Amino acid sequence: MSRPHGYARYRLDGCRCYVCGWAVAQYNDAREHAMRRGTWQPWTDATPVRAHLERLADCGMGLRRIAALAGVDRKRLQAVLHGRPERGTGPQEKVRPALAAAVLAVEPTLENLSPSTLISPHGTRRRVHALVAVGWPQHHLAIHLGMTPSNFTQMLARDHVLVRRALAARAMYDALWRADPAEHGASTGGIARARRYAAVHAWPPPGAWDDDRIDDPEAHPDWTGQCGTPEGFWAHRYIKVPACQPCRDAFNADRRARKATTSNLLTTQEGTVR
Repeated sequence: MSRPHGYARYRLDGCRCYVCGWAVAQYNDAREHAMRRGTWQPWTDATPVRAHLERLADCGMGLRRIAALAGVDRKRLQAVLHGRPERGTGPQEKVRPALAAAVLAVEPTLENLSPSTLISPHGTRRRVHALVAVGWPQHHLAIHLGMTPSNFTQMLARDHVLVRRALAARAMYDALWRADPAEHGASTGGIARARRYAAVHAWPPPGAWDDDRIDDPEAHPDWTGQCGTPEGFWAHRYIKVPACQPCRDAFNADRRARKATTSNLLTTQEGTVR
């Protein structure tokens, strides 16, 4: 497959047509102007690019996928990572700024990952649990995802979930979290059972999750609007939901601080009396 006419074809294939000649003339003119202004930077350090490629690889992105998203040749990325063994060279130390910008712009979002990549199930599981908490029976959610109830249950129990399943669950959550299950065929009894089941298992509703952190394994739901504070502990009592770990930790820390203050006060008073 031949290259399109332009600078690369002029330099690499020796084409001397009008289009290729014009591209070279434009490039040379831009370079001379940049050199006179002192802004000519034909190369940049490859280290950040290499580190970013390694980070993307750790997230499950293959070099072919990264190259396609960045719009660059895969062999150019291989040269940055491993060099060119056939030429006896090590990893590139310099790259073109355009290539660096293109690669650094690629992020390991769900949309960019391969559909068959295995990822953390936390976001998928939390979204399903939140929908059950507002009354969506699990078999309705399984049907929405095109799954059998048994496969749906197994998916939620696994340590990883496929990207395509995570994307489908996210789309389902966005479509249903404000919808009324009764208007989509769920029975009154089914809705009540779903809510009871979620309450027994302490599954937070959608309002307890921040959309920006629902996929973060380290995130905690905010049941009360005050979770993580001593006030949040008592707010849990008010809404009759067991206190979450951040609220228990905050309550215990506050109680220890109060005891320490009281102890210090008593010690001071005893010293004064003596």
